[in-house]
Amino acid sequence: MALSIKPLADRVVIKAAAAEATTKSGIIIPDTAKEKPQRGEVVAVGDGKTSDNGTIIKPEVKVGDQVLYGKWTGTEITVDGEDYLIMQEKDILAVL
Repeated sequence: MALSIKPLADRVVIKAAAAEATTKSGIIIPDTAKEKPQRGEVVAVGDGKTSDNGTIIKPEVKVGDQVLYGKWTGTEITVDGEDYLIMQEKDILAVL
């Protein structure tokens, strides 16, 4: 199913990875103590940022890339019952 949202300029839409439910040693983490994920998959990319001279700078990330982003970056949105983050490309820290 294609995503029904198209980000503008240098924005990207990311599907966040699920938060860890257990520790490596098997301890179950309650919902109130789960960390906000900082990893996800790029599901939509805008056309790019417009420079001062009017040329479009293409984004470095593409759909399908696994990325790391800041813990509190982006805006949470819900589209067709799925949760996503929309953020500027500059808020992405690394491509895995």
